[in-house]
Amino acid sequence: MARSLRCAGFLEATLIALIALVAGAPVVAAANPDETGGPLPETNAFIEEVRQNLRSDRQLLEQYTFTEKRIERRMDGKGRLKKVKSETFEVYPSLEPGKMYRRLVARDDVPVAERELAAQDRKQEARAERAERDQAARDTDRLEEERVVEEIRHIYDVALVGRETVDGHSTILVTFAPKPGYQAVTRGGKFLQKVAGRAWVDEADRQLVRVELTLLDTLGVGPAGVVRLQKGTSSYFHRRKVNGEIWLPAEARFTGAAKVLLFFGGRVDTMFEYSDYRKFSVSTDSTVGTPEPPAN
Repeated sequence: MARSLRCAGFLEATLIALIALVAGAPVVAAANPDETGGPLPETNAFIEEVRQNLRSDRQLLEQYTFTEKRIERRMDGKGRLKKVKSETFEVYPSLEPGKMYRRLVARDDVPVAERELAAQDRKQEARAERAERDQAARDTDRLEEERVVEEIRHIYDVALVGRETVDGHSTILVTFAPKPGYQAVTRGGKFLQKVAGRAWVDEADRQLVRVELTLLDTLGVGPAGVVRLQKGTSSYFHRRKVNGEIWLPAEARFTGAAKVLLFFGGRVDTMFEYSDYRKFSVSTDSTVGTPEPPAN
């Protein structure tokens, strides 16, 4: 269950947030002036600029390696803490576009043995070789993503509702919620249709600063959907500017209750912390490579 919840917490949250905001869903302006009394940006141009900047970020992300720490707290049905565990990963770009190599380097702050690190590297090399050969699978994934992006236009109502200051930055607050009555067709669309949220976009850079998401109905995750996340499950992720050139994740959190089949599985509170962003350098015949010193 823990792995499924982690995916729902950050990976799926990130997918929802980026696609929902930049996929060209119909946008309506705020009904009232924002807190400063000034006019909001022209909506369609604003969304398009955010979309273009996020494309640039994806390209820049392939040049970085970083540290990801996951801290998971499990509670029973009465909210009593049962277990706390943490895992620390070194994250590297992959030869396969869109895939990252998460190399587990510590459990509960205890370093992983060199033998296990070497075994992880060998498995990653094998995965990279298989992925390089499997062009058909990559094409299928790309087409499915395009179908989901296209359907988003019909799923969400998006609105620019005002300005707020976040981390000292002036941001535009954007809300998105499923349209009533629309029946999603794609698998991704059916998932997104159960989620609503808010996003804060840096007004000067047109970059996502923070996204908050709430599950509007129960959702099956994991193999055969045997784990069901409960209504009200929430997640957020927060981004900061790195090296004066790119906005990247700083932290994320997933909080929610789940049932496994007919049994209540308790609550999980998972934090994700991202740090140590460094320019990444790798030769064509190496999988992992050595990070360059931090950029000034």
